[in-house]
Amino acid sequence: MKTVNLAEKLAMFSSHWDPHVVADYNGNDVMVVKFQGEFPFHHHPDTDDFFLVLEGEMVMDIEGEPPQTVDAGELFVVPKGVTHRPRADQECKVLLIEPKGEPNTGDAATAASKPRI
Repeated sequence: MKTVNLAEKLAMFSSHWDPHVVADYNGNDVMVVKFQGEFPFHHHPDTDDFFLVLEGEMVMDIEGEPPQTVDAGELFVVPKGVTHRPRADQECKVLLIEPKGEPNTGDAATAASKPRI
C-alpha cells in the first residue's frame, strides 16, 4: 500500500495516446495518459471504457450521437460495444481504468503497450 502522485507520474512522460499503469485495482489497470489530437474510432466488445479528466478538456465522439465535452474533474463512461473516439485540441491529462490486458484500441494488434511507471 502506497500513495500514488498522479502529477508526478504524468511528468515522467511526454508522449500522447500512450497509457502508463500506475496502480492495480481488482483486476484492473489504473493508468494515466495524455491526449492531444484524435484517437481512432474503436470499441471494446466486452468492457466499458472509463475516462476521468484530470487536467484540460477532451471531447468524446460517439458514433451516431453529438460530441460530448468532458472537462477537468469530470468522468465519462462509454458502454461496452459503443464505437467512440476521444480527442483533445490542447493537451489533456486523463486517468483510465480498464481490465488488465484490455487493448486501448479494442484490438490487440493495434494497441499501445501499457508500461508500469
